[in-house]
Amino acid sequence: MTDATSAQSAEQFWEERYQGQDRAWSGKPNEPLVRETASLSPGTALDLGCGEGADAIWLAEQGWRVTAVDLSATALRRAAAAAADAGVAERIDWQRHDLSATFPQGRFDLVSAQFLHSPVAAEGERPGILRRAADAVAEGGVLLIVGHAGWPSWQCGQPPFHYTFPTTGDVLDQLALPDGEWEVETEDEIVRDAPDPEGRPGTRTDNILKVRRTAGRTR
Repeated sequence: MTDATSAQSAEQFWEERYQGQDRAWSGKPNEPLVRETASLSPGTALDLGCGEGADAIWLAEQGWRVTAVDLSATALRRAAAAAADAGVAERIDWQRHDLSATFPQGRFDLVSAQFLHSPVAAEGERPGILRRAADAVAEGGVLLIVGHAGWPSWQCGQPPFHYTFPTTGDVLDQLALPDGEWEVETEDEIVRDAPDPEGRPGTRTDNILKVRRTAGRTR
């Protein structure tokens, strides 16, 4: 990641993004999260970069107890209001963290990082955050990382900022998971519909990495 877009802080960037529109995201849970967790027995979950809360709310509706984290206070307020409307407010603990500096305490049966990309984060921040995410997975639990594999099909010419999209292999290398303690359950690439800002058809390719901790934490 790089701060090539501007010199503003990550907090300022995301606050301005959320405050600049009534809703930044669709309000629906991410499809890879639904697909990869639907068969799991509900337990405790950590949702990193929860945004306006759609994933956390869906997990809570399935019976999970969720700790949901974001940098933007505006996004968290919207998420809490949406959870109350959905009747699952008591199942979600909303926490504000700059994940490059602080991280939620505890161990979780599911740790989810959905599209944890940022145009204003320092190079190398994401791998460190994901390593802390792996440390937070309980024995027998799952780490689910979903990210973009590249720019949308309609992105032509110079992209809005420089970013190197990691492959699932890159992510596994960055995680440096101890041998014998983890099992890869899903390593996949999917192509989904992604219309351009004017609503014209387009696609985007995403990567899915799901790993399960099979032995106790040693790090």
